[in-house]
Amino acid sequence: MDELEQAPTSNTIELTADLVAAYVSNNNVPVSELPALLADVHGALSGLANAASAEPAGPEKLTAAQIRKSITPDALISFEDGKSYKTLRRHLTLRGLTAEQYRTKYGLPADYPMTSAVYSATRSALAHALGLGQQRRKTASEADVPDGTTEKPKGVGRSKNAKEEV
Repeated sequence: MDELEQAPTSNTIELTADLVAAYVSNNNVPVSELPALLADVHGALSGLANAASAEPAGPEKLTAAQIRKSITPDALISFEDGKSYKTLRRHLTLRGLTAEQYRTKYGLPADYPMTSAVYSATRSALAHALGLGQQRRKTASEADVPDGTTEKPKGVGRSKNAKEEV
């Protein structure tokens, strides 16, 4: 465990030495100010290292109100960039996410929509206008013959009466 704790510290010391050496080689710095310069640079680098480790790994948990506000009839607001989209699938694909990964990342319910309500209704109306989703209609030859009057094809072979005649 000591090696893991010392690695960032030694790295910070090396970075501090490199930065101060580069600064001193290009600027006139009195010898009396070198310890203060070293301390300032080291403190700044240590602060950056601590700030980077203190940041949360993922996005904060969304509230129910934020989730409700992200769903409007005309568009869905993305939690990735805050912009509104009619459909999130293409937007998420560009960012390397699937719908399931997006829902998991932000703690969204499984029934969270990926398309806006107006967009879905428009596409549905278009599909119905084109006749999609309906049962196939009977062909013209089937429609001409009334039900129940179709003649059954005669079977192949002898009839029942043929047995009695022999």
